[in-house]
Amino acid sequence: MSQQHPVRSTASPPSRPDASMSLLTNVMDHSLDDGYAEAAARRSAGSGKGLPRTLRAKLGLAAGLVLAAAVVTVGAAQAQISAPAIAKERQELIDRIEAENSSVDSLQKSVDRLRDDVGDRQREALLKHGGEKGRQLGLLAAATPVHGPGVKLVVNDAKKAESSGGGPRESSGFSDTGRVRDRDLQRVVNGLWESGAEAIAVNGQRLTALSAIRAAGDAILVDNKPLVPPYTVLAVGDGQRLATTFQDSADGQYLHVLQENYGIRTSISAQEEVRLPAAPSLIVRYAEPVAGGAGRSADDTGKGTS
Repeated sequence: MSQQHPVRSTASPPSRPDASMSLLTNVMDHSLDDGYAEAAARRSAGSGKGLPRTLRAKLGLAAGLVLAAAVVTVGAAQAQISAPAIAKERQELIDRIEAENSSVDSLQKSVDRLRDDVGDRQREALLKHGGEKGRQLGLLAAATPVHGPGVKLVVNDAKKAESSGGGPRESSGFSDTGRVRDRDLQRVVNGLWESGAEAIAVNGQRLTALSAIRAAGDAILVDNKPLVPPYTVLAVGDGQRLATTFQDSADGQYLHVLQENYGIRTSISAQEEVRLPAAPSLIVRYAEPVAGGAGRSADDTGKGTS
């Protein structure tokens, strides 16, 4: 009887110790997702076909410069096209200004000529109807030119005022110094009258009893005629005595203060002869006595006379 060998079954391999940790093992073995890996591979493969980053930056800069140059060129072309029209308008405006200036000059010459003619006729009328009294009246009214001994007084702005070009003093004091004001010239003229001057002219402008010295902006006006510094004041009178009396007066001391403290330049000198023109225009006023005016005035006021 044969002995049957027992059948031995193949034993199964032993299980791995980390079999229960297959998910972690898979994550560690495949840390990069397949999609990311394929994308990185495609980028690496195509990098050799594109332009380098530096070259792309240079091309962009060049394109920007070309665009800027195109804009500048177009602007210059437009300006060149419009330049003739602007130049034409400017020339037309200049021509109009010059024409108007010429017209104003012509009218001013006509006014001056007529003013001189009226002045001459007034002087003739004074001499004709007044005789010696009319001659004296014409002298007092500045209707006739005069000459004789006198003084020459020059008043000029300070040097710093000429260099800076500043405006005249604005306050009543001397906070804004350097420029001669109208009130300064008024005091000079009044001081000369009080010192004994018989006739006065400022920069050739003869003063009368009705003359006005005032300011208009930066300019000083004498009888509405603008004057520019230096201001030369000529006065007829006893030269040396007139100069001394004026310098000792309150107005002369005022001018000395302007010179010492504020730089205004002044000079005064006696002259053997000065010549003053006649006033450019005269205002003629007539007065007539009223008959019985004294008695009626007394009756109207209710006051008697002794």
